[in-house]
Amino acid sequence: MMRVCFLGTASSRPTVTRNVSSVAVQREGELFLFDCGEGTQRQMMTYGVGFRVRDIFVTHLHADHYLGITGLLRTLSLQGRTEPLRVWGPPTGREVLTRAVELGGDRFTFGVRVRELEPGDAVRYEGYRVEAYSTEHTRTSVGFRLREDDRPGRFDVERARELGVPEGPMFGKLHGGETVTLEDGRTVEPDQVVGEPRPGRRIVYTGDTRPSTRTVEVAREADLLIHESTFGESEEDRARSTAHSTARQAAEVAREADVRRLALTHLSARYSEQPGRLRKEAGHVFEPVTVASDGDVIEVPYPEKTKTTEET
Repeated sequence: MMRVCFLGTASSRPTVTRNVSSVAVQREGELFLFDCGEGTQRQMMTYGVGFRVRDIFVTHLHADHYLGITGLLRTLSLQGRTEPLRVWGPPTGREVLTRAVELGGDRFTFGVRVRELEPGDAVRYEGYRVEAYSTEHTRTSVGFRLREDDRPGRFDVERARELGVPEGPMFGKLHGGETVTLEDGRTVEPDQVVGEPRPGRRIVYTGDTRPSTRTVEVAREADLLIHESTFGESEEDRARSTAHSTARQAAEVAREADVRRLALTHLSARYSEQPGRLRKEAGHVFEPVTVASDGDVIEVPYPEKTKTTEET
């Protein structure tokens, strides 16, 4: 299971219906936060994502993307958390993020480590990794790609039987890439019964950025691109001057990258209650596209399941 929950979809300041930036990604029981704006901990309770956060990734050091860390860590400590937590930030971000962690002077029940990620750096987990890449904003900033490892190809049970492989442990060994020896001395190689490796899932989160060729490269054929969409077409000049993106520009990135799905977030307050305009502008360029609202959840299936659904 991989699911994305939008905890905050407003830019700069909260509105009545939208909190500032934060996205929760849940994968196989593990929870990550991408950005943690003010009030994120309350959004986590409201939308039921829980507090078992493994790591927090911060795209840049504008306040609406990291101020929520201070309160969240204190809540985790009051709950008696003992597992260490890591906060990953952009280059040159350690000092500011450390101050946010230490603000208030409380002693935590768990360890907190603040680290910087340069573009090209990756944090490795079992079966997947989170990679940082350079984005283009008014401050040093990075986006993130959660990328699963390739999975073994499909196991051809009928072909294995034809070759005389007995059902049981040998099936597992072959699917795991091991050569097996049968009772009659013949050997069976994995490539005789296992198809080509299948790609894992990929989610890209841009944080704040103007449209960039680097995002296109990183998001190539991603299962989900979460792209900022602060402005509409009528404010393209303002988007350019503030290093943000319009809905149409985000859709152009998605189209060029050939992603499977686009979600727009980080909306200016003027579009908060009427996001349909942004949806329409993006939809002229790329589908499927969603303008995310707080609490929205997107399930991310494996690529072959997505293809099957689209074909039917």
